[in-house]
Amino acid sequence: MGMGRSGFICVGLVAAALSGGAARAEPPIRSPQDAACRNEARAKVFSAPNPRGLELEVIGRQIYHACMRRAKGRRR
Repeated sequence: MGMGRSGFICVGLVAAALSGGAARAEPPIRSPQDAACRNEARAKVFSAPNPRGLELEVIGRQIYHACMRRAKGRRR
């Protein structure tokens, strides 16, 4: 007994859902500071305080931009 047509469609839908359709590709890394700040944001995004209930992507952007501002201040 094989999988019918509806089984293949179901498997296809599950595979599409799990393939990260909502995930977005990151732009190319532009500098060592950019790479370091991306890593910092990834490392801190789950442990950062979130009293306003923001999405993780928003928190990650905040951490990244704060890191880039600090890095910019160190270069001067």
